[in-house]
Amino acid sequence: MNDLQKNDPRMYEAIQQEVDRQNEGLELIASENFVSRAVLQALGSPLTNKYAEGLPGKRYYGGCQHVDTAEDLARERAKELFGCEWVNVQPHSGASANAAVFLTLMKPGDTFLGLDLSHGGHLTHGSPVNFSGILYESAHYGVERDGPLAGRIDMNKVRDLARKQKPRMISIGASAYSRDFDYAAFRDIADEVGAFLWMDMAHTAGLIAAGLLNDPMPHCHIVSTTTHKTLRGPRGGMLLIGKDYENPFGKKAPASGRVKRMSELFDSAVFPGTQGGPLMHVIAAKGVSFREALQPDFVEYGKQIIANAKAMAKAFLDRGYDLVSGGTDNHLVLIDLRSKGLTGNEAEAALQTADITVNKNMVPFDETSPFVTSGMRIGTPAMTTRGFGEAEFEWVVELMDRILSDMGNGDVRRHVKEEVRALCSRFPLYDFAVA
Repeated sequence: MNDLQKNDPRMYEAIQQEVDRQNEGLELIASENFVSRAVLQALGSPLTNKYAEGLPGKRYYGGCQHVDTAEDLARERAKELFGCEWVNVQPHSGASANAAVFLTLMKPGDTFLGLDLSHGGHLTHGSPVNFSGILYESAHYGVERDGPLAGRIDMNKVRDLARKQKPRMISIGASAYSRDFDYAAFRDIADEVGAFLWMDMAHTAGLIAAGLLNDPMPHCHIVSTTTHKTLRGPRGGMLLIGKDYENPFGKKAPASGRVKRMSELFDSAVFPGTQGGPLMHVIAAKGVSFREALQPDFVEYGKQIIANAKAMAKAFLDRGYDLVSGGTDNHLVLIDLRSKGLTGNEAEAALQTADITVNKNMVPFDETSPFVTSGMRIGTPAMTTRGFGEAEFEWVVELMDRILSDMGNGDVRRHVKEEVRALCSRFPLYDFAVA
């Protein structure tokens, strides 16, 4: 990056400082991960220069023959990875992929059913400040407060709510739910009320690809995802259909009059429906990460993510912390800090002083604001990428507990920070400076 250092030293410095932060600290945000050098190289390639509106072989610009190859590679690898018939790798993000789902399956004012944001759902599943809650009528299911299903979804209540609301679409997926989903049960409910079923697997895509969690493809009409998080690719989005099918709307292609496939409707919803030119350098990087995920060691990586999360969960429980749902099936744990007399905001800020990065998070039935929260979300994908196993994550919990148990002690924070630096030095991330 010598040219950048010479031509824009301030930007270079900001990037170098972020590389140092990633190298020297514990990244425990559940939605973050570290990409390979090969993915970084694809992201920084001259493919960023090329406009390529449309699909491979059907572009609105000339000179696309080589980016067509890159996109076809990404599509074919994604189909192999997830065992599906159709994908669109062009969405710029998970949110834009989700916007295409709404544009295809819903009309403004239609009702859909999704997991409440404060119970672990996602912003684009009906939050009143998001397009999904502004343009559409949203109803929400949640997790149980107590009893044998505490912190989990009661499918009988989902069925009762669906019967009452009669939604056009039911969404599954979460940003802070530590349990797996019963897709067959959701599909049974969707069929009963005549609704489309959509899974947003952004957080768990890598674990699903590795065959370690239930597979939504046989049950859902459409699946969306990001390509980072547990999938360990560049930041971006994607849409997938397990088995393509004719659309049920009766729409016809204007020229031929033939009934369109659902895949064609979703393709149109991405472009020109919700975005313009695709980011070809990002698509190439997606394709690189999909090839990495197709290797046998990716399954072992996924197994380690889950083993590490379970080890963290047990270590927190052993120290008297309350976990939403009492544990985890996937890559994250959600900690309810109320019994410790802490807010999520306080915990996040204190841990950050020791180079431990987490995020404050709402917990079910939270009475604080989203800027304060009563919870803390912790994930294992990023540090698992660096090589951490159960023993390292158990030690991380010990370090975190030292700070959270003695919040006003600056000496504890300094000592923990030294131990964090020493631990990270044993597991190098990017063994280069950006210079």
